[in-house]
Amino acid sequence: SWLEPGFLLQKKLGVGQPKVMKDAKILVANTAMDTDKVKIYGARVRVDSLNRVAEIEKAEQAKMLAKCERIAAHGCNVFVNRQLIYNRPEQFFSSKGIMAIEHADFDGVERLALVTGTSIVSTFDDPGSVELGKCEKVEEVMIGEQTVLRFSGCSAGAACTVVLRGANSQLLDEAERSLHDALCVLSQTAAVESRMVLGAGCAELAMASAVDDAAAAEQGKIALAMDSFARALRALPGIIADNAGLDAAELVGTLKAHHARGEHHMGLDIERGVAADVQALGIAESFKLKYAMVNSAVEAAEMVIRVDDVIKAAPRKREDPYGRH
Repeated sequence: SWLEPGFLLQKKLGVGQPKVMKDAKILVANTAMDTDKVKIYGARVRVDSLNRVAEIEKAEQAKMLAKCERIAAHGCNVFVNRQLIYNRPEQFFSSKGIMAIEHADFDGVERLALVTGTSIVSTFDDPGSVELGKCEKVEEVMIGEQTVLRFSGCSAGAACTVVLRGANSQLLDEAERSLHDALCVLSQTAAVESRMVLGAGCAELAMASAVDDAAAAEQGKIALAMDSFARALRALPGIIADNAGLDAAELVGTLKAHHARGEHHMGLDIERGVAADVQALGIAESFKLKYAMVNSAVEAAEMVIRVDDVIKAAPRKREDPYGRH
């Protein structure tokens, strides 16, 4: 798997189409390009001879060629259509030196229009009102055994495509799910909530220190509950240290002393196995992710505490078909 520069469209070019188009001017459309033949299904034509059928087909072909002429009048050299393109329009585009791409998937067409700086059109009567998309090169490339189209140098900003490869469909599905989850987290943290907190156990120890300070002003069982909550928060840096093979008790105790002195930027330096300034190390986490993590843990703990008793049903007695005891 790798990150491919440029936009990849999972389509291949038709017969006689140019394989490479430089300085591409792209027209993206969603229009019917298959009306050059009389439709058999859903239509009834009454004629008195076969010559009349030929005249009707000729009229349909002339209508389609006129539509192709209007498309070519836009000045494009790459035509991408959401629907099918029949043989006669394809031949027309080939004769004009226009690269025609048919039956492109709707999501791919929308993304292509976005990265090339154009819009999807369905009528072609006013060429002046349509802004063509632009990119430096459109070419047909091979990825493994599959042919795709690569749009490189898109005008509306840097476009790239993540190419996932695997030994079987299960691995590809898992890789796609993992990538989708990572992109969802990135979109939420970058676009919706961009605040960050210090990582490496620093945020948990700072929260535990604040809970300890608040618990000192409480009385009775509320203070005990708050002390327990602070201990639970301090357990998270201990788990990080245990997973790294470090002395968790020593490190958590040291960090607790730092935070008690108001040094709330201290956390775990796993590489050196010591307490360090994680702000200087540049270790940070998403505030939204940390907030959701703490809330989920609190809700799970509350659910467990509410359980008064667990009733287990005895397993059903199975009889031996051979009569053994």
